[in-house]
Amino acid sequence: MENVNLKINGINVSAPADSTILEAAHLAGIRIPTLCFLKEINEIGACRMCVVEVKGARNLVAACVYPVSEGMEVQTNTPRLLKSRKRTLQLLLSNHDKNCLSCVRSGNCELQQLCKELGVDDEDYFAGEKNHYELDTSAAHMIRDNNKCILCRRCSAVCDKIQSVGIIGPNRRGFASYIGTAFDLPLGDTSCISCGQCIAACPTGALYEKDNIQDVLDAIADPAKHVVVQTAPSVRAALGEEFGYPMGTDVEGKMAAALRRIGFDKVFDTDFSADLTIMEEAHEFLERVKNGGVLPMITSCSPGWIKYCEHYYPDQIEHLSTCKSPQQMFGAVTKTYYAEKMGLDPKDIVCVSVMPCTAKKFEIGRPDQDAAGVPDVDISITTRELARMIKRLGIDFTMLPDEGFDDPLGESTGAGVIFGATGGVMEAALRTAVETLTGEELASVEFKEVRGTQGVKEATYHVADMDVKVAVASGISNARIIMDKIRAGEADYHFVEIMGCPGGCVNGGGQPQVPGYIRNFTDVRAVRASVLYKNDANKTLRKSHENPSIKKLYEEYLGQPGSEKAHHILHTSYVKRSIY
Repeated sequence: MENVNLKINGINVSAPADSTILEAAHLAGIRIPTLCFLKEINEIGACRMCVVEVKGARNLVAACVYPVSEGMEVQTNTPRLLKSRKRTLQLLLSNHDKNCLSCVRSGNCELQQLCKELGVDDEDYFAGEKNHYELDTSAAHMIRDNNKCILCRRCSAVCDKIQSVGIIGPNRRGFASYIGTAFDLPLGDTSCISCGQCIAACPTGALYEKDNIQDVLDAIADPAKHVVVQTAPSVRAALGEEFGYPMGTDVEGKMAAALRRIGFDKVFDTDFSADLTIMEEAHEFLERVKNGGVLPMITSCSPGWIKYCEHYYPDQIEHLSTCKSPQQMFGAVTKTYYAEKMGLDPKDIVCVSVMPCTAKKFEIGRPDQDAAGVPDVDISITTRELARMIKRLGIDFTMLPDEGFDDPLGESTGAGVIFGATGGVMEAALRTAVETLTGEELASVEFKEVRGTQGVKEATYHVADMDVKVAVASGISNARIIMDKIRAGEADYHFVEIMGCPGGCVNGGGQPQVPGYIRNFTDVRAVRASVLYKNDANKTLRKSHENPSIKKLYEEYLGQPGSEKAHHILHTSYVKRSIY
C-alpha cells in the first residue's frame, strides 16, 4: 500500500493511502477524541467528538471515517473544534445521569475523561426533559442502566458484528431512542450468552457486571465457612492494569499475595483444574476417535459459547465435550476430594472463582454442576471486581511481595496457563493426546499453528499413522463459520476449540476495561496472551499429564481419566434452548 503525504496541525505526515484522518493523526502522535468509534466494529462517525477541519471542506468532518488524500491539510484543535466538542458533551450530559460518585466506571469513564479534558462540568447547560429508565437486573451476569447510555451503539455493534447474537440494538427514534432488546424483553429472558463483550465496549457506566464483592466478604467473615479462591489463567495477565502496570505485565505473585491478605483460607489456581480438564478432555477425544464417537469433538470450557450452542445449534450439542469447564471442575474437586482430605463438610466450603469472564456468573447456576450435592462454585467475580475489592480493603498491590499458590490445588503446568489464549486449550490437549497416542515424548511441545489472534485457525497433524485435523475459533461470529460447516457436513475436523470472546479469555468481558483510543491501536488480545505464553515457556513442567498433583488426584481418588467416578464429578450435560 502506497503512502500519501498530508499535513496535520502543520506537521508533515505520511500515512497509508487507505488510512483515515484518525489513523494518520495517531501516527503523528496526535490523539483525536472519540466516543462511538471502535475500529472494525463501530465505524459510524455518529458521536461527532472526532470532528476536524479539512482545508477546502465546507463542514467539519468525522476523522474516524474520513479518508486521507495527497496534500490534505487538517486541523484538529482549533477554537471552533474545541467549542464543537464541548457542546457535544454538554448535549450528551443533558440526558445523562451524572451521579458519578456512585458509578462503577467513575475514574475510568471515557465520557467523564473527555469532560475533564474539555472543561465540561455537571451544570445543566440544556435543562429540560430527561428520559428515565428502570434498571434491567434480570440477567445473571450484568445490569443495564440506560440512564447512563450515550447511544454510541458500541455495545450493539459488538453484539451483532463480533458476537453474531444481536440481542440489543437501538429502539425508537429521536429523543425517545434507547438501546434495548426486541419487544423490550428483560435481558435475562433473551438468548443473550452472558459474554460481557458489550460491557467491555461500553464507554460509560451504562453496562456493568453484577457485583458480588460483598457476598465474598460476608463469607470470609463467617467463622463457620472455609473459603477458598481459584484464579483463572487470564487474570494474572490483566489484573496489573488496574494498578498502573503496563499492559502485558504478569502479576501472578502479587495477585496470590493480595488474595491471602483479603482473608481467603486457601489460595488456589484454576490452572490446576485446567490441567485436569485436559486429562479428561484428551481421554474423551481419544475414546471418540478409537470407538467411532461423534466427531468433531468441540471444547466446552467457554460458558458463553456453550450457551450460544444451546440456543443456536441445539442439533449439534452431541459434538460438545461433556467435560465441565476448569472453573467448575475446580469447584467439584474442592467439594469432594479436597473436602475429604481436609475433613470438611462440602456445605461448609465456599468456593470463589476470579474469572476474566462474566458468563461464569451464569455458569455457576447451570444444572448438573453439583458433584457433591451442593453448587460446585458458589461465587464468581471478575478481574475488575477483584481489583475493586483489593482497593476497598486498603491493600497496596504494588508493594506486595510475590507469593505462590497453596497445595494441593495450586500446582499446574504450562499447558494449564495457556488456556486463557485462543488456541491454548487445543495446544494443551494436543500435548497430552499426541504423547498418549504415540507413547513417545514430544520433541517440541509447542503447536504454533493454533496460536495467534486470527478468528479462525486450522491445522493438520500427522499422529500415529493418522492425520488429525483441528480448528480453532474465537468470537461467536467466527464460531458460526465452523458450526455451519459442521452442520452442513462439510467439515472433516477431528477436534475443535471454540472460545466465546475474540482472542479468548484474555479478552473476556470481565477483564479491565480499555478505552477506545487504546483499543483502536493496540492488539490487547495479543499483548495479554504473550504473558501466558511466557509463563508457559518458563515452566519446568509443560504438559498436563506431568502435573504431580493431578497424578496424585487420580491415584488417590479418581482412578483414571474417564472412570465412572471421574465422569460423575468432572462431566456435565447440556440443554436445548430456544432463540428469543
